[in-house]
Amino acid sequence: MNPLRFFKCLSDDTRLRMILLIVSEGELCVGELTTALSEIQPKISRHLSQLKKCGLLTDRRQGQWVFYGLNSELPDWCKQVIQQTCDENQDFLKENYKQLCELTNRPVRPGTCC
Repeated sequence: MNPLRFFKCLSDDTRLRMILLIVSEGELCVGELTTALSEIQPKISRHLSQLKKCGLLTDRRQGQWVFYGLNSELPDWCKQVIQQTCDENQDFLKENYKQLCELTNRPVRPGTCC
């Protein structure tokens, strides 16, 4: 992963929040991100597509749901930067976590936080 490409992919507020939420939760679906970020579905889907194209995210299908998670094949330095940013900036995501945890009818999967 080229550092310039990596940081450009995360230079948008929505994409940065998405990747940090996904890392924190393990994986999230479009509906969860839409609620957590108070954004419309087309915008969330467009940003997810950009993050996949950058190689930062992968997806998996479970029934009707598509879950997005951090690409396990990312170089260690990328994972470390994302994880440290997530760990040390919880206030940055405080409102997003609140909205996510208030969401009812979240899809069932292993590792759900709320």
